[in-house]
Amino acid sequence: MATKIRLMRLGKIRTPFYRIVVIDSKKARNGLSIEEIGRYVPGKNPSVVEVNSDRAQHWLKVGAQPSAAVTKLFKLTGDWGKFTGEGSTSSSVEPQKPGFDKKANYEAAVKAAANEPAEGATTAKKKAQDKLAAKSAPAPVAEVVTEEAPVAEAVAEEAPAAEAVAEVVAEEAAPTAEATAEAAAE
Repeated sequence: MATKIRLMRLGKIRTPFYRIVVIDSKKARNGLSIEEIGRYVPGKNPSVVEVNSDRAQHWLKVGAQPSAAVTKLFKLTGDWGKFTGEGSTSSSVEPQKPGFDKKANYEAAVKAAANEPAEGATTAKKKAQDKLAAKSAPAPVAEVVTEEAPVAEAVAEEAPAAEAVAEVVAEEAAPTAEATAEAAAE
């Protein structure tokens, strides 16, 4: 039986990925394979090339003929150099960048949620009830003075700036009032 090492295409129409398989040479491209020895995903950047080197070496020694595309992949992984003795035996495949980890993000969100205060409103209805309760119960005067004292000082510091803004607004509004009076007289 003549065996070939070739790519088996899988995936969607425009997003293919391939399995590197050992298959009888008379079988169809996606026919029943003898063994899967790796995978190739060209759609990622950099492309994913994974080959089980031991199994690839076994099938090459037994006499399985790789296709042209698989030969290029074997040259990238260094398996072709190991088999023939010529060329590099080290892999020149770029490692994949770490992707989005859903589990780690979920655990971080749970940890952040655990640090939230246990008291307080959690729904809109409860927030509205808390707001109503705060309005109906007046705060003690002593607490308001002590808590808002720094705010009162900040407002006093900014009072001259607020007066200047009020004067500029009054000056700009005065000509418009005169213009409307003249328009009404005419």
